[in-house]
Amino acid sequence: MASTSSPLTSSSLVRAPFSCITITRTPSRRNSTRHRKRGFSPSSKKATTVRPQCGPASALEYRKLGYSDLVLSEITLGTMTFGEQNTEEEAHEMLAYAFEQGVNAIDTAEAYPIPVRKETQGRTDLYTGSWLKSQPRDKVILATKVCGYSERSSYLRENANVLRVDAANIKESVEKSLKRLNTDYIDLLQIHWPDRYVALFGEYSYDPSTWRPSVPVVEQLRAFQELIDEGRKHTNLVQVRYLGVSNETSYGVMEFVHTAKVEGLPKIVSIQNNYSLLISCKFEIDLVEVCHPNNCNIGLLAYSPLAGGSLSGKYLDVQSEAARKGRLNLFPGYMERYNKSLAKEATSKYMELAKKHGLTSLQLALGFVRDRPFMTSSIIGATSVAQLKEDIDAFLTTERPLPSEEATIKYVELAKKRGLTPVQLALGFARDRPFMMSSIIGATSVEQLKEDIDAFWTTRRPLPSEVMTDIESVFNRYRDPAFS
Repeated sequence: MASTSSPLTSSSLVRAPFSCITITRTPSRRNSTRHRKRGFSPSSKKATTVRPQCGPASALEYRKLGYSDLVLSEITLGTMTFGEQNTEEEAHEMLAYAFEQGVNAIDTAEAYPIPVRKETQGRTDLYTGSWLKSQPRDKVILATKVCGYSERSSYLRENANVLRVDAANIKESVEKSLKRLNTDYIDLLQIHWPDRYVALFGEYSYDPSTWRPSVPVVEQLRAFQELIDEGRKHTNLVQVRYLGVSNETSYGVMEFVHTAKVEGLPKIVSIQNNYSLLISCKFEIDLVEVCHPNNCNIGLLAYSPLAGGSLSGKYLDVQSEAARKGRLNLFPGYMERYNKSLAKEATSKYMELAKKHGLTSLQLALGFVRDRPFMTSSIIGATSVAQLKEDIDAFLTTERPLPSEEATIKYVELAKKRGLTPVQLALGFARDRPFMMSSIIGATSVEQLKEDIDAFWTTRRPLPSEVMTDIESVFNRYRDPAFS
C-alpha cells in the first residue's frame, strides 16, 4: 500500500505539489464583454486561485473544487489510454512528467482503459496504482469513477447481470478500486454516468420513450454515506472523501443537491462533462447556472477539451499517419460524432482562426477551455510524453486570458471600484481627452442610446484625477490590446 496520510475531516487542505503556496482572491471574469454575450452574468462571488510561490517553476493555477477542500491544478491527467494504447512504463513516464510540471490530480475509472473490454478492464488502475505506490499519497488528488447503468459490462461485478448505482455495486466497486490503486482512500468518487436513462456519448437529445425505472438518488447517496461511515468505524479512515457526478444533466444535478439537503446526506462537489470548442452549448445553456458558486457551487472537470484529439487538426488529412494512428480511427465507432463533416468543418475554421492570431490549434482549443469562468480543471490525456508535453506547453504558453479580454476585465473592475458603470468609465474617458471634439456614439435601440447619453450627463466632469491615474495604470499594462 502507498503511504497514506488521509484527511479525516473536511477542514484539512490537500496541498498542491509545492513546498509552499499562496491563496489569493482574484475577481471573477464573468464581467467580460465576451462572457456577457454568451449569456453569463456578473457575479460578486470571488474565485479562489492558488499560485505556487516556491518549488518547481510552473505557470499552472490551482482552483478549489466546489465547496470541498480539494485544490486542483487546472490540468488533471486523464488515464484512459493506460493499458490499451500505453504500457505500464509509458504510463509511469507520463505520470512523472505531469507531476513534475505541477499537475496534482489524476482521473481514472473502474471501466478503463477505453474502449471498455473485459480483457483489459482494470489495467489503468493497476498502472496508476503501481506508480502511486512510490508517491507521497497526500500530494496526489485521486479521482475515480463507478460505472452507471450497463447491461454490457456486468463482468465488472462478481454476481450481476446489470450494473446499477446501488449500495452493493458501489461498495464492490470502491473495494476493488482501492485494491487496484494501491491506496486506502479516494479523494473524489464520481458516478461515471447516471443510473437513469440520459442522452449519452453523442446522443444529443433526450428520448422520452427510453425512460426506465432507476435507483432513487436518495438510495445512491445513502450508499455513499454508508461507505464513509464504514471506513471511519473500522479504520478511522475516510475511504471516500468527496462525491461527484459525470455525464450529468441539470435535472440530475438538482436531484442530487436537493436530496442531499433534505436528507442530510453527502453533497456532490463536482461534475465531469464533455466540454470543448466543438461541444460547449450543452453545458452553457443551463448547467452553468446550476453549478455557479452562488447557487450549488459545483466544480466543472472538463473531459475531451480537444474533442478526442480532433481539435489538433490531425484528422482533417485522413491519409496522414497521425490520423491513421489516432484513436478515432483505431477504434471504429468511438467518438464518431467528431468524424462528422460539420465537426471537421468547424475544426478547420478554428485552425484558421488560430493561425490568424499566431496560435497553434492546441493553444486555441485548450486556452478557450482553460479560461472559461466556470472551469475548475481540464482533463488532458495523451499517448506519449511528447504529446503530453505539447498539451501542457499549450496551457503554459498561451496568454491568459487573451490580452483584449483581460484589459476589458481590468477596466470593468476599475469602474466598479470607483462607483461607475463600465459605460460611464469608457465614455467619460473619451469625453475628457483634451483633444476631443465629439464622440460618435451608435446604438441599436433607444434604451441603449439613453444609457450612453446618460453616461455622459451623469459622469463627473472631468473624471476625478484618481480615476484617471487608475485608467493610466491599466492602459500602460494593456496598451492598445485590440490593435491588429
